[in-house]
Amino acid sequence: MPEIQVFNTLGREKQAFTPRTPGRVTMYSCGPTVYKYSHIGNFRSYLMSDFWVRALQYLGLEVEQARNITDVGHLVDDTSDSGEDKVLAAARAEGKSPEEIAQFYTDAFHADAALLRMRPPDHEPRATEFVPQMIELIQALEAKGYTYTCDGNVFFDVQKKRDYPKLSGNTLDQLQAGFRIEPDPRKHHPADFALWKAGEERRLQVWDSPWGPGFPGWHIECSAMSLHYFPDGFDIHTGGVDNIFPHHEDEIAQSDSAEGRQMVKYWIHGEFLQLGGLKMAKSTGNIIRVSELEEMGFDPLAFRYLYLEAKYRTPLSFSEDVLAAAQRGLDTLRARASRLAPAVAPESAEATALEGRFAAALADDLDLPQAAALVHETIRANIAEGERRALLERWDSVLQLDLFRAVDDAAVEIPSAILDLARQRDTARAARDFGEADRLRGAMEEAGFAVEDTPDGTRLVPRRG
Repeated sequence: MPEIQVFNTLGREKQAFTPRTPGRVTMYSCGPTVYKYSHIGNFRSYLMSDFWVRALQYLGLEVEQARNITDVGHLVDDTSDSGEDKVLAAARAEGKSPEEIAQFYTDAFHADAALLRMRPPDHEPRATEFVPQMIELIQALEAKGYTYTCDGNVFFDVQKKRDYPKLSGNTLDQLQAGFRIEPDPRKHHPADFALWKAGEERRLQVWDSPWGPGFPGWHIECSAMSLHYFPDGFDIHTGGVDNIFPHHEDEIAQSDSAEGRQMVKYWIHGEFLQLGGLKMAKSTGNIIRVSELEEMGFDPLAFRYLYLEAKYRTPLSFSEDVLAAAQRGLDTLRARASRLAPAVAPESAEATALEGRFAAALADDLDLPQAAALVHETIRANIAEGERRALLERWDSVLQLDLFRAVDDAAVEIPSAILDLARQRDTARAARDFGEADRLRGAMEEAGFAVEDTPDGTRLVPRRG
């Protein structure tokens, strides 16, 4: 297998990937905060992690993944440790308990993840189940002199961590100058962050602690949960670019300070999905749920297919037209793949070369556009159909596009005018008038049909969307 290259946010460069234990990869992925529905913008980050897990498995590595559920402690403004807890705010707004809110939106997240054929993680801890471990971690930081306490709140003193901030490319001076609101007077530095928050009067979720009743900060949650499953450290931490600061920056400060060593080797971050040039956000209502894609007439896997059109570190634009084009492309692939002869072991030099190129694309920092291009190339490749099918079956273990689902186009009536264009195109091709043939292809595609060349002439595949 080719050498795996990963773009590591810690260092901001592509690096050779070497797991701590040969042949085995440990990964922690930031999961949803379950106070509202996760939208397809959120799922771009979750899908990135899913593709990475499947790609590493394809490349011969065993992967153990933990992905958390945040059901407490994520405030409206985590940068300044202010505002309401998002789960509690949703509970009040919907007239439910925090536990009911968290369970409802966790179930919705699982349902949407299943529609996208995402692999369930090996571990899925909930923050509320790990409060004792969070308290122990805070106590460890306290014993090492990294914290201070004020009015029942425990803060991490970033000036005690010499290399803070090391992930985001900021400096302490830049952070101090960049705060646009009045700094919390209780903090030694505006970038100091809460490890434990004192419980306000009438707060619904409060735990006893050495510092009084309260609740954990968002950042300490992921440190405690990841170190529970991977106490010796782990290879990869994934999330969206919006997690880099402050969340992941603060995770590094906590975990490394408590353990006295670097706990995560590679930090992988995915870019935003953009709707109308703006990132999708629950706070603005600028969202679409995965399950709503079906209501719009699309296969949710068309969104997974759309993901293949851009590298994970590149912003991806979304619109209904863009998704419709992805749906048409996926339908065309399925129509061709489902008609291939049964799989046989790929033994030809050409098939071996294609498989090597697919592995190389995955190993090159998860180059999914190149992997998708190879799918299209292989469907048309001049090798035995059974070999083509075998390759595509293996590759679909990573892509999860359900490539061999038959597309029911027989029930769709093709207008006589379109059939006439197909006959004209066959005549043009027979006369080697390829310019006219291309013009007619464009007219049929514009009318909503994929055009395939077969020994029996032009074949039309109705497109959805």
